[in-house]
Amino acid sequence: MFTLKIDGSAPLSAASVQTLAAVCDQAEGLPGSGVVTVHVTGTPQVGWTGGLDVALVSKWERVLRRLERLPAPTIAVVSGDIGGAALDVFLTTDFRIAAPESRLLVATDGEATWPGMAAFRLVQQAGAAGVRRAVLFGVPIHASQALALGIVDELADDPADVLDATTELVGRLSGKELAIRRQLMFDATSTSFEDGLGPHLAACDRALRRVGAVEVS
Repeated sequence: MFTLKIDGSAPLSAASVQTLAAVCDQAEGLPGSGVVTVHVTGTPQVGWTGGLDVALVSKWERVLRRLERLPAPTIAVVSGDIGGAALDVFLTTDFRIAAPESRLLVATDGEATWPGMAAFRLVQQAGAAGVRRAVLFGVPIHASQALALGIVDELADDPADVLDATTELVGRLSGKELAIRRQLMFDATSTSFEDGLGPHLAACDRALRRVGAVEVS
């Protein structure tokens, strides 16, 4: 199991990208099953965009996409308010556990909310109506609301207890097979039935071949 801590109050930097990339390298290189657990907390400070440029933001978004596609289950544990890099990472994970007092905040750049891919993921995962005020105006999404929207999977006064049970549950799954199911789920939001049928049938064929190989052995 790999554990990572993301502090949303820390400025986004090349080191942030390298740290997340290193975890992705390890998880991608691990044969069999493994679980990546991310503890996220903190929101950006005033002036957090100082020193940022599009090249760095692009690198960050690319490594987030790697995390989102890992051949391993990913679990996020939320403490307090999260925004910025913490919210970015949180929204790429498979299972999310939050304390009841936690809130999700779309960061602002001083004039408007930050137009990064966190806004994209919020809308894709919860629908525009459910997150409209957060994306447009930076209104916090409280943990109970996030649970109702499906952005958070479970609320817990002691997230560590839920984390143990969840890790045991998802740790039994094949990371490679989970990655295929995840991609099929992502594609279903933008693909027609006719275009989606082929990849789903290919995944079914893969599963049947795997089961058949086990029965033969």
